[in-house]
Amino acid sequence: MCNQCNKNHLNNNRKDKCMQKICWLINNKTDYKTLSACCGHGRYPMTIIVDDKRGRILEYFSQIEIPRTRNFYKRDGDGFFYIQEVSKPKRLPTRRVRIKR
Repeated sequence: MCNQCNKNHLNNNRKDKCMQKICWLINNKTDYKTLSACCGHGRYPMTIIVDDKRGRILEYFSQIEIPRTRNFYKRDGDGFFYIQEVSKPKRLPTRRVRIKR
């Protein structure tokens, strides 16, 4: 879990404070430009939105294309931000029920 951003999942900055170093590396050592980043705050996977300089906007780790140029993150019911295309909601385990005949 992130200690640098103090688990502040209500932060409206485009990049979490704890993600600054990795965003700097991506911007300076790759052909990508970071647009937004979130550590996931222990609830969702870490995500970084990048522009690949060919006009495509992708999530860096999964390489999933994001079909919009802004408002990448959505807010769940508890106030945590996530990317719909990358973060799947956690499912509760289903319980099998035996029917006696």
